[in-house]
Amino acid sequence: MTELLIGYARVSTDEQDLTAQRDGLTRLGVDPERIYVDHGLTGTNRERPGLREALAACREGDTLVVTKLDRLARSLPDARNIADELTSRQVKLNLGGSIHDPTDPVGRLLFNVLAMVAEFEADLIRMRTREGMKVARARGRLRGKQPKLSPSQEAHLVSLHNAGTHTSAELAELFSVARSTVYRAIQRAADRSAN
Repeated sequence: MTELLIGYARVSTDEQDLTAQRDGLTRLGVDPERIYVDHGLTGTNRERPGLREALAACREGDTLVVTKLDRLARSLPDARNIADELTSRQVKLNLGGSIHDPTDPVGRLLFNVLAMVAEFEADLIRMRTREGMKVARARGRLRGKQPKLSPSQEAHLVSLHNAGTHTSAELAELFSVARSTVYRAIQRAADRSAN
Protein backbone atom coordinates (compact mmCIF):
# COMPACT_ATOMS: atom_id res chain seq x y z
CA MET A 1 0.00 0.00 0.00
CA THR A 2 1.41 3.38 -0.96
CA GLU A 3 1.88 6.06 1.65
CA LEU A 4 -0.20 9.14 0.91
CA LEU A 5 0.39 12.80 1.65
CA ILE A 6 -2.81 14.38 3.00
CA GLY A 7 -2.86 18.20 3.05
CA TYR A 8 -4.75 20.52 5.34
CA ALA A 9 -5.22 24.30 4.93
CA ARG A 10 -7.25 26.78 6.97
CA VAL A 11 -8.14 30.46 6.95
CA SER A 12 -9.92 32.28 9.77
CA THR A 13 -12.29 34.36 7.64
CA ASP A 14 -14.25 33.74 4.45
CA GLU A 15 -12.54 36.74 2.82
CA GLN A 16 -9.05 35.26 3.17
CA ASP A 17 -7.50 33.29 0.31
CA LEU A 18 -6.12 29.76 0.50
CA THR A 19 -3.99 30.01 -2.66
CA ALA A 20 -0.65 30.42 -0.86
CA GLN A 21 -1.35 27.45 1.41
CA ARG A 22 -2.57 25.28 -1.48
CA ASP A 23 0.55 26.18 -3.49
CA GLY A 24 2.76 25.44 -0.48
CA LEU A 25 1.13 22.04 0.03
CA THR A 26 1.50 21.23 -3.67
CA ARG A 27 5.22 22.16 -3.50
CA LEU A 28 5.53 19.78 -0.53
CA GLY A 29 4.22 16.98 -2.77
CA VAL A 30 0.52 16.87 -1.84
CA ASP A 31 -1.86 16.01 -4.68
CA PRO A 32 -4.36 18.92 -5.01
CA GLU A 33 -7.19 16.33 -4.80
CA ARG A 34 -5.97 15.37 -1.31
CA ILE A 35 -6.04 18.88 0.20
CA TYR A 36 -8.77 19.45 2.80
CA VAL A 37 -9.69 23.01 3.73
CA ASP A 38 -11.61 25.05 6.28
CA HIS A 39 -12.86 28.58 5.53
CA GLY A 40 -13.82 31.03 8.27
CA LEU A 41 -12.82 28.83 11.21
CA THR A 42 -10.19 29.68 13.78
CA GLY A 43 -7.44 27.32 14.81
CA THR A 44 -8.73 27.40 18.39
CA ASN A 45 -11.95 25.68 17.28
CA ARG A 46 -11.36 21.91 17.04
CA GLU A 47 -14.78 21.39 15.41
CA ARG A 48 -13.60 21.94 11.84
CA PRO A 49 -15.11 19.79 9.06
CA GLY A 50 -12.03 20.06 6.82
CA LEU A 51 -9.72 18.97 9.64
CA ARG A 52 -12.05 16.10 10.51
CA GLU A 53 -12.01 14.95 6.87
CA ALA A 54 -8.22 15.28 6.63
CA LEU A 55 -7.69 13.24 9.80
CA ALA A 56 -10.20 10.63 8.62
CA ALA A 57 -8.38 10.36 5.26
CA CYS A 58 -5.07 9.53 6.98
CA ARG A 59 -4.25 5.84 7.25
CA GLU A 60 -1.33 4.13 8.97
CA GLY A 61 1.91 5.17 7.25
CA ASP A 62 0.40 8.30 5.64
CA THR A 63 1.59 11.84 6.37
CA LEU A 64 -0.58 14.83 7.28
CA VAL A 65 0.98 17.94 5.74
CA VAL A 66 0.41 21.57 6.83
CA THR A 67 2.36 24.61 5.71
CA LYS A 68 2.67 25.94 9.29
CA LEU A 69 1.63 24.62 12.69
CA ASP A 70 -0.71 27.58 13.32
CA ARG A 71 -2.87 26.39 10.38
CA LEU A 72 -3.43 23.14 12.28
CA ALA A 73 -3.85 24.44 15.84
CA ARG A 74 -3.71 27.70 17.78
CA SER A 75 -3.37 26.24 21.26
CA LEU A 76 -0.71 24.07 22.83
CA PRO A 77 -3.13 21.44 24.22
CA ASP A 78 -4.92 21.15 20.86
CA ALA A 79 -1.64 20.83 18.92
CA ARG A 80 -0.46 18.14 21.32
CA ASN A 81 -3.78 16.26 21.10
CA ILE A 82 -3.69 16.25 17.29
CA ALA A 83 -0.01 15.16 17.26
CA ASP A 84 -0.73 12.41 19.83
CA GLU A 85 -3.72 11.19 17.81
CA LEU A 86 -1.62 11.03 14.65
CA THR A 87 1.23 9.28 16.48
CA SER A 88 -1.09 6.64 17.98
CA ARG A 89 -2.46 5.95 14.48
CA GLN A 90 1.12 5.83 13.09
CA VAL A 91 0.52 8.84 10.85
CA LYS A 92 3.43 11.25 10.37
CA LEU A 93 3.06 15.02 10.65
CA ASN A 94 4.86 17.26 8.15
CA LEU A 95 5.13 20.92 9.23
CA GLY A 96 6.20 22.92 6.19
CA GLY A 97 8.70 20.26 5.11
CA SER A 98 9.92 19.16 8.57
CA ILE A 99 8.65 15.81 9.79
CA HIS A 100 7.60 15.87 13.45
CA ASP A 101 9.20 12.93 15.26
CA PRO A 102 7.47 12.38 18.63
CA THR A 103 10.23 9.98 19.74
CA ASP A 104 12.99 12.58 19.35
CA PRO A 105 13.32 14.80 22.48
CA VAL A 106 14.57 17.76 20.42
CA GLY A 107 11.75 17.27 17.91
CA ARG A 108 9.18 17.25 20.73
CA LEU A 109 10.74 20.39 22.23
CA LEU A 110 10.63 22.24 18.91
CA PHE A 111 7.04 21.13 18.30
CA ASN A 112 5.98 22.41 21.74
CA VAL A 113 7.80 25.72 21.19
CA LEU A 114 6.06 26.17 17.82
CA ALA A 115 2.69 25.35 19.40
CA MET A 116 3.32 27.86 22.22
CA VAL A 117 4.21 30.55 19.65
CA ALA A 118 1.00 29.79 17.70
CA GLU A 119 -1.04 30.06 20.91
CA PHE A 120 0.75 33.32 21.84
CA GLU A 121 -0.02 34.80 18.39
CA ALA A 122 -3.70 33.89 18.79
CA ASP A 123 -3.76 35.54 22.23
CA LEU A 124 -2.17 38.70 20.79
CA ILE A 125 -4.75 38.85 17.99
CA ARG A 126 -7.61 38.54 20.51
CA MET A 127 -6.08 41.21 22.75
CA ARG A 128 -5.59 43.67 19.84
CA THR A 129 -9.15 43.03 18.65
CA ARG A 130 -10.58 43.76 22.11
CA GLU A 131 -8.46 46.93 22.40
CA GLY A 132 -9.56 48.10 18.94
CA MET A 133 -13.22 47.50 19.78
CA LYS A 134 -12.83 49.38 23.07
CA VAL A 135 -11.31 52.40 21.28
CA ALA A 136 -13.99 52.31 18.56
CA ARG A 137 -16.74 52.09 21.19
CA ALA A 138 -15.24 55.05 23.10
CA ARG A 139 -15.22 57.09 19.88
CA GLY A 140 -18.80 56.10 19.08
CA ARG A 141 -17.81 54.14 15.98
CA LEU A 142 -18.78 50.69 17.22
CA ARG A 143 -22.53 50.59 17.17
CA GLY A 144 -23.26 46.98 16.34
CA LYS A 145 -25.49 45.72 13.58
CA GLN A 146 -27.48 48.49 11.91
CA PRO A 147 -31.28 48.05 11.68
CA LYS A 148 -32.76 47.08 8.31
CA LEU A 149 -35.51 49.70 8.63
CA SER A 150 -35.36 53.29 9.78
CA PRO A 151 -37.76 54.27 12.60
CA SER A 152 -40.13 55.94 10.10
CA GLN A 153 -40.07 52.88 7.80
CA GLU A 154 -40.78 50.59 10.75
CA ALA A 155 -43.69 52.81 11.87
CA HIS A 156 -45.10 52.76 8.31
CA LEU A 157 -44.74 48.94 8.15
CA VAL A 158 -46.55 48.53 11.48
CA SER A 159 -49.37 50.86 10.41
CA LEU A 160 -49.86 48.87 7.19
CA HIS A 161 -49.88 45.65 9.20
CA ASN A 162 -52.40 47.04 11.71
CA ALA A 163 -54.64 48.20 8.86
CA GLY A 164 -54.79 44.55 7.73
CA THR A 165 -54.27 45.41 4.08
CA HIS A 166 -51.04 43.42 3.63
CA THR A 167 -49.78 40.01 4.67
CA SER A 168 -46.40 39.61 6.35
CA ALA A 169 -44.96 38.23 3.11
CA GLU A 170 -46.27 41.25 1.15
CA LEU A 171 -44.82 43.64 3.73
CA ALA A 172 -41.46 41.87 3.54
CA GLU A 173 -41.44 42.22 -0.24
CA LEU A 174 -42.67 45.83 -0.13
CA PHE A 175 -39.90 46.89 2.29
CA SER A 176 -37.25 44.54 0.79
CA VAL A 177 -36.60 42.76 4.08
CA ALA A 178 -36.95 39.23 5.39
CA ARG A 179 -40.21 38.14 7.03
CA SER A 180 -38.35 37.79 10.33
CA THR A 181 -37.63 41.54 10.18
CA VAL A 182 -41.34 42.21 9.69
CA TYR A 183 -42.22 39.97 12.67
CA ARG A 184 -39.65 41.69 14.90
CA ALA A 185 -40.92 45.15 13.93
CA ILE A 186 -44.50 44.12 14.75
CA GLN A 187 -43.39 42.57 18.05
CA ARG A 188 -41.45 45.71 19.04
CA ALA A 189 -44.51 47.85 18.32
CA ALA A 190 -46.69 45.50 20.40
CA ASP A 191 -44.18 45.61 23.28
CA ARG A 192 -44.11 49.44 23.16
CA SER A 193 -47.91 49.71 23.24
CA ALA A 194 -48.09 47.20 26.14
CA ASN A 195 -45.78 49.37 28.28
